[in-house]
Amino acid sequence: MEYLHTMVRVADLDRALAFYVGTFGLQEVRRIDNEKGRFTLVFLAAPGDVEKARESKSPLVELTYNWDPETYSGGRNFGHLAYQVDDIYAFCTKLKEAGVTINRPPRDGRMAFVKSPDGISIEILQKGDAKEPQEPWTSLENTGTW
Repeated sequence: MEYLHTMVRVADLDRALAFYVGTFGLQEVRRIDNEKGRFTLVFLAAPGDVEKARESKSPLVELTYNWDPETYSGGRNFGHLAYQVDDIYAFCTKLKEAGVTINRPPRDGRMAFVKSPDGISIEILQKGDAKEPQEPWTSLENTGTW
């Protein structure tokens, strides 16, 4: 068995790409525009997975954008995406400075949650051992749901 991708429907492809690529740091590795089906698929990989994703077409996040407007709800019901990062504090600071709400701050130096513009929960995990708890993160409360 081999993991291929997770599909997430998005309401606004430009807004979703601004978040997933511009702010969160994923990289686009493939795009499919299907005129007959009236949809666009954009496949994204974490920077450390780009080469593997280009070779094997996995592991990826597939953003599905249906050209005909639809309202999507229940992003939290989806579950969540998860990525590990080299420095959770630096990564969360970058997201916060870009205007992203840190729904579950990395108080423990190990785990945080944010949401995409479409309400998809994204877990951010510290690579390796947890970092020592530090301010301002230890004092921050949860915001909304995650």
